[in-house]
Amino acid sequence: MAQVLVYGRRESLARHRTALADAIHAAIMVSLTYPAEKRFQRFIPLDSGDFIYPEDRGPDYTIIEISMFEGRSDEAKRALITELFARIRAEAGIDPHSVEITITETPKANWGIRGQVATDLALGYSVEV
Repeated sequence: MAQVLVYGRRESLARHRTALADAIHAAIMVSLTYPAEKRFQRFIPLDSGDFIYPEDRGPDYTIIEISMFEGRSDEAKRALITELFARIRAEAGIDPHSVEITITETPKANWGIRGQVATDLALGYSVEV
């Protein structure tokens, strides 16, 4: 399970939303061997006055927060971050210097999904990658 929040300036997200969504999902599928149909993303557009960051990040500065079950190896998480930077540059045209990524992992016992605690849920894909 991976839930993705994407924060950015309203104008930038409007311009790049589709490319960002596709790049993020492709990176997750490749690096975490994630099923294509499991796309969980939310875009949070912010007005310029509500999104404060250093000027050197540029007008397309984007923050990506990924919440997922614990169990992925450090290599898989490194691959995900590397894949995200490469795909976002290639597909959305946003320089990696303007992208910040954080991954937060929690135990399955801390997730409720489809009316169940995630530890009791048959996922259909492996978290241990």
